[in-house]
Amino acid sequence: MNLLLVEDDKTIATGLDYSLTQEGYTVTVCHTLSSAQQALVTGAVGSKAFDLLLLDLSLPDGSGYELCRQAKTESDVPVIFLTACDDEVNVVMGLDMGADDYITKPFRLRELMSRIHSVLRRYSKTAASSMKTTLQLGPIRIQLLEAKVYKHEQEILLTPLEYRLLLTFANHTGQVLTRSQLLEGIWDLAGDFVNDNTLTVYIKRLREKLEDDPANPALIHTVRGLGYRVGEAHRAES
Repeated sequence: MNLLLVEDDKTIATGLDYSLTQEGYTVTVCHTLSSAQQALVTGAVGSKAFDLLLLDLSLPDGSGYELCRQAKTESDVPVIFLTACDDEVNVVMGLDMGADDYITKPFRLRELMSRIHSVLRRYSKTAASSMKTTLQLGPIRIQLLEAKVYKHEQEILLTPLEYRLLLTFANHTGQVLTRSQLLEGIWDLAGDFVNDNTLTVYIKRLREKLEDDPANPALIHTVRGLGYRVGEAHRAES
């Protein structure tokens, strides 16, 4: 698999390049935003499309946010941020742009490898389960192949994390999901970066976008003292 590593600290970049190569990955290393943007273009038109991006946030000529936005506009390539900024504002901003994970420096190499495997595994499962299928939750239709959501035939725009939260509900319809289970479903091994307050915000956002009356939700039900539940979903070939 081909990885793009964007890290301006050349010592860190060299160490990660060596370790990732030892794990069997083919690594392209860039130290600036401009060189990484060029690498994305080259990968898009050549035979070396990237399977995952590891992006530092603070770069000499810009931000990893810019690169994430560009990459997600062109394809659904998974993105992991590597950064020393761990405050919630930066985390949520990265997630809303489509980042799939967020790991703060300093980190253990084994933790990074675990996060990479987790993100790639999640993408692999999503691709396998989304072939020619549609999920229907009442008036809500989820087109899994296109990762689009519709309500009464009108497209509802969701952030990547909102979409993953909705998929977690849709894949466990009729079940009561605890907050811990929802965090695991959204974030796999990185649940510690999405706390209870952040989860509450995303559930509120989902209700505002999907429910006719968010104050009296008919789709995402609160089960007091336990968690949340949605009704049965219908899966069909598209």
